[in-house]
Amino acid sequence: MKVDVYSKEGKVTGQVELPDLIFNVEPHEHAMYLAVRSYLARQRQGTHKAKGRAEVRGGGKKPWKQKGRGTARSGSTRSPLWVGGGAVHGPTPHRYSVDLPKKVKRLARKSALTLRVRENNIVVVEDLAFNEIKTKQMASVMQALNLTDQKTLQLLPTSNENVYMSSRNIDRLTTQVADKVSTYDILSNKKILVHKSAIDVIAKTFAE
Repeated sequence: MKVDVYSKEGKVTGQVELPDLIFNVEPHEHAMYLAVRSYLARQRQGTHKAKGRAEVRGGGKKPWKQKGRGTARSGSTRSPLWVGGGAVHGPTPHRYSVDLPKKVKRLARKSALTLRVRENNIVVVEDLAFNEIKTKQMASVMQALNLTDQKTLQLLPTSNENVYMSSRNIDRLTTQVADKVSTYDILSNKKILVHKSAIDVIAKTFAE
């Protein structure tokens, strides 16, 4: 599948081939669901904690004698029935992460990329190279490509500090290295701005 390649001025400079094995597969909705679920689960820290009866401070002495007061029997002021007592079956730290097979994660990413291609929401641009960190430079590129005010994911072939820092303050623009992108990142952004060299990087990640 061939798509147009744009310059930073927004003009078509040629075409590039998108590998059909990655950008033209049969989308698998359940694989994408599992990948997004796994991603979101890993964002949870799981550090929630409530002290149980054995962990709260105090309560070593029996508060009153067993019989004769006409009140309920009690052995400790740290009972879950008392204010300040331990929690019953309270939350404890644990991991929420959901592991997925490698093939499922790959299928999910391929499905997400295919959907964006079929929606005409993937824009390929000549590799950007800025001499300095300047938000204005990236903003002019976004305007030339009609991506202003659209939630966009920019995929770089390699880490580029000038491009990354110039993009950081632009609203609705996220920048990542192509081989680190997840299914969630692709689906949570309407437009995908791909540097031309990043296509080869994406192809390599699926070939490994």
